Amino acid sequence: MARRCAVTGKGVLTGNNVSHANNKTRRRYLPNLQETSFFSDILGAPVRMRLSVNGIRTVEHNGGLDSFLLGTPDRRLPQEAIVLKRRLQKAQARKAAA
Repeated sequence: MARRCAVTGKGVLTGNNVSHANNKTRRRYLPNLQETSFFSDILGAPVRMRLSVNGIRTVEHNGGLDSFLLGTPDRRLPQEAIVLKRRLQKAQARKAAA
């Protein structure tokens, strides 16, 4: 499982640990990822995602998972979110046809 947020696309950054003697060793800065589940009204089921805390706040600020994904253009979403968005659009079309 990649260390990347499914909404914001935040991933691992690299840098240096710098000691008092100015020795530099490489280190990794990991994003604050949380395993969360959002309830999708369109799908009628919870959707589990691995998001950064900033991504969770973004989704909740925009009114939930469904409205966030449907209101965000594809070019601003990572691939995993685009797949989920298409799933929501298909389910929404099925409900409208029925």
